[in-house]
Amino acid sequence: MLKRIGAEESGEFKAVASGTLPSGKPVVVNADGTVSVVGIGAASIGSAVTFENATTAEMSAAYDTANDKIVIAYRDSANSDYGTAIVGTVSGTSISFGTAVVFNSGSIARNDIAFDSNSNKVVIVFDDNQDAAGESIVGTVSGTSISFGSEVQFGSFPIDYPSVSFDSDSNKVVVAWYDSENSPQYGIAKVGTVSGTSISYGSAATFNSGTTSNISTSFDSSSNKTIIAYRDSSNSNQGTAIVGTVSGTSISFGSESVFETTATGETKAVYDLGNNKTNIFYRDGGDSDKGKAVIGTVSGTSISFTTPQVFYDAAINALTAVYDSNAATSVIGIRGNSAYGYAIPITSDGSSFTVGSSTTITTNAYGTLAASAFDPDEKKVVFAYQDGDDSSKGKAQVYSAAATTLTSENYIGMSKGGAVADTKGATVDIIGSVNDEQSGLTAGQQYFVQTDGTIGTTAATPSVLAGTAISATELLVKT
Repeated sequence: MLKRIGAEESGEFKAVASGTLPSGKPVVVNADGTVSVVGIGAASIGSAVTFENATTAEMSAAYDTANDKIVIAYRDSANSDYGTAIVGTVSGTSISFGTAVVFNSGSIARNDIAFDSNSNKVVIVFDDNQDAAGESIVGTVSGTSISFGSEVQFGSFPIDYPSVSFDSDSNKVVVAWYDSENSPQYGIAKVGTVSGTSISYGSAATFNSGTTSNISTSFDSSSNKTIIAYRDSSNSNQGTAIVGTVSGTSISFGSESVFETTATGETKAVYDLGNNKTNIFYRDGGDSDKGKAVIGTVSGTSISFTTPQVFYDAAINALTAVYDSNAATSVIGIRGNSAYGYAIPITSDGSSFTVGSSTTITTNAYGTLAASAFDPDEKKVVFAYQDGDDSSKGKAQVYSAAATTLTSENYIGMSKGGAVADTKGATVDIIGSVNDEQSGLTAGQQYFVQTDGTIGTTAATPSVLAGTAISATELLVKT
């Protein structure tokens, strides 16, 4: 309920302010009934929560949209390196976990996980050290637990760097890896179809006829293409990407495109939903291992890139990345100075990046093989990592990116009557009233609320109409 002060008068609300309210600014109503001006909230990180009390390595994470859960897959080094998964529930700034479940009773190495929204299952792909092959398994989340079907092999030869993503156009998963049986080790991909608790694969397709490592896949939903980014070790370790097109149970590829001409590592491809671009983040071995990023634009079966930009001006040796649709930003987790873990928001306008302020995830030794996932329900990013200063336990923390307080529904009008202090009574011009505390407006022009609390003639995201100017200083409020 709106916390009003006094009676409503002539299209005005008088309510309790939360924070200082300057005059003539867009106002939103908060969940507790107070009112605030639109702005960008500060980034924050919750407390560390242990999900595995023993040495934990080789992590991957995904969000299950059907059950509103985070699933973390990892190697349990205290349990014979078994492949293990656990379900996490985000609430506010914290995360709680169910009981860990073994999905492979044998030693595993690198792994990756994706959520298949067609079948409402998670798919884990991994390097099975027992038979030196690429294996996959389908997981079903129920409450705070997860169960698995039988393992299905996607690569019969020794493999490494498996990566998986979900193609929401064809309702298939795409698995990419490098085949270390051949010489050189080719980059291979297959299309997987989930049915019940199992998965089947089409034929293999080569996307790089050479030694391939640091593979990362991402799905571009605007072009309905799969992007594979990798280090082409047969071509001076250059950072390279390629566009894949799924048809039925097969995948075909366009030409390779280099995004970094020096040695790359820690490659991570992330789809930027707000700009319909694929951002690639990586370590530049040719420039003191600095963290860098490029923006990729898909056209047909090709992808082109912007000039690389630095997002961390020092050496990194771990990198995970995810897109936060609430804050409209990519969030990067790195191991940086003093082996600390840092979260870095990187916002794009589609042609360049703006790097936000970093937030310390942990001042303990941040493990090099960490993972992240975005929970759109709670609007939070979850980082999972190995705590090197606490027996290498598996831990997770919830990160809130700096995001606008504006939603598609909470705008109620424009503040008036001079600046108002926190907890004091504020006056708001609501729909149908005229706010006369503006400047520089063009009569007859519609104005939209911007995410930073200003108004402009172009709609932001979300698109919220502030009103129509009737003079240079007056705005007819509309919602």
